[in-house]
Amino acid sequence: MPSHVALLRGINVGGRGKLPMAQLRAVLESLGHRDVATYIQSGNAVFTATGRPRTTALAREIEDAIESAAGFRPPTVVLTGAELAAVSADNPFPHVTEAKQLHAGFFPGPLGRSYAAQARDAQQLAHDQGSRDEVAIDGSVVYLHTPDGLGRSRLAELLGRIKGDDGGKVLGTFRNWATVGKLLDLLDEPPG
Repeated sequence: MPSHVALLRGINVGGRGKLPMAQLRAVLESLGHRDVATYIQSGNAVFTATGRPRTTALAREIEDAIESAAGFRPPTVVLTGAELAAVSADNPFPHVTEAKQLHAGFFPGPLGRSYAAQARDAQQLAHDQGSRDEVAIDGSVVYLHTPDGLGRSRLAELLGRIKGDDGGKVLGTFRNWATVGKLLDLLDEPPG
């Protein structure tokens, strides 16, 4: 069974970052990974990593390989299957039953106090403007509940503007809860 999941940011969105999933599978296989499978066209892959590399090293390796193969470098987050299962188990919004209303944002490292404070301020501003959206942060994961849909989410827009401690953009990649569930299913499937 696959051991890791790779989540690529900005793949096949708005005509940019074009990367066919067959090419993503080929890139992962060229790195020696096995049991490679992709899910939808937005840069989701599961695979069995060769050796016991750290997830940050795997992410950089994948970014380098895609840059060589496709000419652009998508920010990538790699998680172990256990880490993705923990994201699901730790969902702070278990009352949400509509998978398209719940999203998990994956970031390459823990989000600091500054990000958390800005996210709380963003939630308050969104609420002041009539939004029902909610956000929760757990380490390097942002949980976002958008009862009126992501496309109408004022909070999602505000979260996208948060700057890191260095003043730069904080780059993560979001997946709706249905995608999180499907990736967990793929991690449980035997190869073949």
